[in-house]
Amino acid sequence: MNKLLRSYFSRLWKDKLFWLCMGAMLIYAVAFMLNGCRQATVDMSEYQYSIDKYYFHFALSIGLFCSVCSSMFFGTEYNDGTIRNKIIVGHTRTDIYLASLITTFAATLMILSVWLVGALVAVPALGFWKIGVWRLLSYLLIAVMFVLALSAICTVINMLSSGKANTFLVSILLFIGLLLLASMIYNGLSEPEMISGVQITQNGLDMTEPSPNPNYVTGMRREIYDFAVDFLPTGQGLRMWQLEIAHPVRMIVSSLFITVVTTAGGMFAFKKKNIR
Repeated sequence: MNKLLRSYFSRLWKDKLFWLCMGAMLIYAVAFMLNGCRQATVDMSEYQYSIDKYYFHFALSIGLFCSVCSSMFFGTEYNDGTIRNKIIVGHTRTDIYLASLITTFAATLMILSVWLVGALVAVPALGFWKIGVWRLLSYLLIAVMFVLALSAICTVINMLSSGKANTFLVSILLFIGLLLLASMIYNGLSEPEMISGVQITQNGLDMTEPSPNPNYVTGMRREIYDFAVDFLPTGQGLRMWQLEIAHPVRMIVSSLFITVVTTAGGMFAFKKKNIR
């Protein structure tokens, strides 16, 4: 597998799309953080802005970069006959699959690291993190783990889809679908328990007495929703973006579970796949 990894990384360093993704992430990080600095200086409210509010915004978009970069990089493997040639020269399908997973994970981590470094441009204006060192490290560990889970999902698609266009389309649509699913569940959890309406009186607009919200999720259903958000990689990204991580161990274990299950299932299907 070492030869495969050397070959993949040699291609990666020369891949224009990979460097385009790196550059796009850097520009995105710097522009977003500078806009946060501007917002902090313009807003004259009592709210004290810090870098924490903006630094973890990458959690929403890193899956998109993973999908685009991996699908375009590995999408040519079948069209060019590369996988067939690797098998002919003696590489096992397990080695090919794992090398693809490692390369996808490493490439996505490098893109993520560009954000982590580029976002530091806001430190002079917003200062350092107020969440504390240990919480910061736990957030970064969770980010690495859900990137691993996303890489495992993308690898399944890359290794089983035979066309470059299909690989790209399925990867993007799957990520968007997972993000929408996590958003819908998260929004359900965000419903307030009590709501107040507005009524028009002689004195103008007045708030009515609070009443129970029929859309508020309670009981076992709420626990299931809460677990689902922590389980999905995109749900973890949403909670990280909102600085609302309450069960870090559950998130890490969930990412490991997704990685192991998708990798095992993907390798089994890849071994059975007819490669022409």
